Amino acid sequence: MKSQYMIKPMTQTTNSELNNSRRRFVFGASAMLALMSTPFPKNAFANALSQSLSQLSGKVFDLSIDYKMVNFTGKSARATVVNQLLPAPLLRWKEGETVTLRVKNNLDQDSSIHWHGIILPTEMDGVPGFSFDGIKPGETFEYQFTVQQSGTYWYHSHSGYQEQTGLFGAIVIDPATPDPVIYDRDYVIMLSDWSDEAPENIYAKLKKQADYYNYRERTVMDFFSDVNKNGLANTWNARSMWNNARMSDSDISDVTGSTYTYLMNGNPPQQGWQGLFEQGEKVRLRFINSSAMTIFDVRIPGLKMSVVASDGQNIQPVSVDEFRIGVAETYDVVIEPEVDNAYCIFAQSIDRTGFTVGNLTSDASLHALIPPMDPRPVLSHSDMGMDMSGMDMSGMDMSGMDMSGMDHSKMDMGAGDMSGMEHSKMNMGGGDMPSMDHSKMAMGGGDMPGMDHSKMAMGGGDMPGMDHSKMAMGDGDMSGMDHSKMAMGTAKATVSGLGLAGFGSNNEIKHIDTEFGPQVDMRADAPKSGLHDPGIGLRDHQQQFNRKVLTYGDIKGLHPTYDTRQPSREIQLHLTGNMNRYMWSVNGVKFMDAAPLEFEYGERLRITLVNDTMMTHPMHLHGMWSELETGDADFIPRKHTVLVQPGSKISYLVTADAKGQWAYHCHLLFHMPGMFRKVVVK
Repeated sequence: MKSQYMIKPMTQTTNSELNNSRRRFVFGASAMLALMSTPFPKNAFANALSQSLSQLSGKVFDLSIDYKMVNFTGKSARATVVNQLLPAPLLRWKEGETVTLRVKNNLDQDSSIHWHGIILPTEMDGVPGFSFDGIKPGETFEYQFTVQQSGTYWYHSHSGYQEQTGLFGAIVIDPATPDPVIYDRDYVIMLSDWSDEAPENIYAKLKKQADYYNYRERTVMDFFSDVNKNGLANTWNARSMWNNARMSDSDISDVTGSTYTYLMNGNPPQQGWQGLFEQGEKVRLRFINSSAMTIFDVRIPGLKMSVVASDGQNIQPVSVDEFRIGVAETYDVVIEPEVDNAYCIFAQSIDRTGFTVGNLTSDASLHALIPPMDPRPVLSHSDMGMDMSGMDMSGMDMSGMDMSGMDHSKMDMGAGDMSGMEHSKMNMGGGDMPSMDHSKMAMGGGDMPGMDHSKMAMGGGDMPGMDHSKMAMGDGDMSGMDHSKMAMGTAKATVSGLGLAGFGSNNEIKHIDTEFGPQVDMRADAPKSGLHDPGIGLRDHQQQFNRKVLTYGDIKGLHPTYDTRQPSREIQLHLTGNMNRYMWSVNGVKFMDAAPLEFEYGERLRITLVNDTMMTHPMHLHGMWSELETGDADFIPRKHTVLVQPGSKISYLVTADAKGQWAYHCHLLFHMPGMFRKVVVK
């Protein structure tokens, strides 16, 4: 298939023009489109690093960790590098061989290297404080282990913020037996985020103001635009819901393109990465998200991608146009480009505040145009884990609610199922509504024959006259709740009368000061399955753009399930946070206050993750596979990192076959201090 974008010869661009372009594409939509309509420039900055990843292969490797001044934005900044390279050298291993890696630390602080997704002894995993003490300044540590797998992986520091400043590299492990994936050419595509700001300063700003880097908060003009589209009542109610919850529907990423420059193989978007292919070749692209905080959505306009591996493990091929790759995930795809053509490898951030690009071409003089970014996503009630499907409003007293002047023709109750609602007991007070056209009123999917359910919304309206004591919400008895602190649609309530049933039975929370503790400012009352959810910003792409988006439900292992035992127990973990205070935790307890999770050696268990926050969290378990339950028990795919969508839940199986102490955490760098657990297998 021919690329849908024009092909033009490469043009030269000055540093000044590039710096201005960067500022424009971060902050201005019209300027962004202008930047995207130009071909890739070359030699954007004089000291930009190599287009291709430097590769080391063999059984013995010498790696040196140093500081180095780099320039990705037109301004010099200090990076943390391996063998003077950013990204670090690509390491090529062979399955079944024993590798030795001598790592020398030339920094003025402790360092480490974690071999992400690699199955190895706990003392070789590279997490300071768990299985070794880290690498002191001036010292050398020798890692040695036998390679037990094949595929695409990566390595990075597990010390301080060194991963954000450049200490990461790719690993490709060639299989001991013939590779089931057929390809002619092989490229690694490392995606990362870079800031000239010191990561300590970024974190400090987030602690002071969690939305510091969000330049897309709702404005007065947005309000009037929403009123024109949805009506005043609906807009007011929706705004009230988010305000009462102290949350923002535009809060997609903590750190955005306002400070980040997104890189592909160490190249900023002004320069771009370039790969070549020849006539008739099948090209394997090994995507690695080595970012600190950025989730990317990847596509190659004009080309279908056959996804053949996930987190290094072969899967049954899936043909897609687009996929989301969480921090620390890897995906291998095979493409069949046509000669005399050029294709843009386009990776946009989940919040649509920036992108990075590559140019895949059969002729170095041909360059595909950069496509426009997709519309910015907006969070919904569903992303808060809300569900009103079981709401019984038969005893609701609305005598204090003035609905005069409301345009009921535009009312939308969202997803609330009110099929059992008895209107005869509903007191609307002084609101005389004889002329109300009920044929246009919908209660959100309730069984109400003859009614148009598409146009009615309860939103988050303040209903001060409502008698909450008579209100039941599904199966939950809420009679003991302090309703004075509850706003319709906030999915928040005080602990009184609720207990901690939703947090499992580990009894980690000993004292509660606010809703489920100071670490928690919201909770998903009705988390949905994230298995078939492409994710926020991607859900309508099939219909809107005719682009098939990969979901976890599409992934099946290439080989039969290795351990077919049923799990003997389940551990449910809630991913929790207080965005207002920028505090992250598991089950409402930060890492420093949490007891370890204990696995019995050899046991088979299920881990269910429930995301009570509005952020997407990539959860990584060290040392063992996370076997994603996608619906086919015979071909369960093995992963090392699992994305958990906002307000959703997902489960996977674990065989506890690795003794020792292991880290288990969200891979967003600034979430990690709190959203972290130690796992002990004994």
